[in-house]
Amino acid sequence: MTNPDCPSLRIVAVHGVGNSFGADIAGARLEDLRALKAAAWARQSGSGLGVSRDRIDLDFAYYADKLLTAPAAQGEQGGDFLDDALAQEMLAAWARELGVPDEVSQGYATVPLRALSSWVARRFDLAEGPLRVFLRMFFPEVAVYLRTDDAPERTGSREEVAARIAGHRPQVVIAHSLGSVVAYEALHAHPGLQPELFLTLGSPLALPRVVFGRLTPAPRPVGRVSLGARLPGRTRWVNIADPGDPVVVPPQLGHHFDGIALDHTTVIGPLFRFHHAANYLQSATTAATLAPYLGI
Repeated sequence: MTNPDCPSLRIVAVHGVGNSFGADIAGARLEDLRALKAAAWARQSGSGLGVSRDRIDLDFAYYADKLLTAPAAQGEQGGDFLDDALAQEMLAAWARELGVPDEVSQGYATVPLRALSSWVARRFDLAEGPLRVFLRMFFPEVAVYLRTDDAPERTGSREEVAARIAGHRPQVVIAHSLGSVVAYEALHAHPGLQPELFLTLGSPLALPRVVFGRLTPAPRPVGRVSLGARLPGRTRWVNIADPGDPVVVPPQLGHHFDGIALDHTTVIGPLFRFHHAANYLQSATTAATLAPYLGI
């Protein structure tokens, strides 16, 4: 039971890619698994803050099941290329942003995963095998979500996140990876929600030709550049990115979005664990961001 003298911090957590419970998981089983995820995120957040688990009142917004309905998300797991044309296009755009040589990417017509993951692993000092597995998950899921403005996968994901925020009424929304895209759009679609803090971790929101230009609301031209919309109301936005995380390209969202209060780049984790939510949640930078909302 929570001590009334030690108030809890109300959080809604929004996951990134690779968090599907499976196509046939529903009902009570889905809720059980969602509760386990919520407990894990609360434990990791509390660990970073140095507080007990009962100080973190966290609800887990699970939307991965909404992305399973599109055949394009499945991929050809045994091959060296993504079989979804949009996912392949996004992979090529990401490779260009990283400066991958043409000889590695075969002129960007198609990007072989083995050669690309080998080059990225060397540049960022990452484990190549897990990186290749991650790329197989990341770009197909991003492609399903962003394929069209009104795709049921996109609206369903966004509405699920909005419903969790509306039901839990959190002080803080923490969104990781693709979850930062879903939560950003959900907060814009429902401007009355307005948590006190929107904390994005390992976010690809500014990734050119993959995410940024596909956002709803669309970025607006300001002189020679475009800027993403600020969040509705008085919600404070803080972004945290590991400079060794190749997903966050570019890492500093403040150059691309209005209204970001703080934009941190800090080392989160080594090797493949560069992008794991657990490392971001337990980092000193995340703890320093959340501590004032717990009165510590």
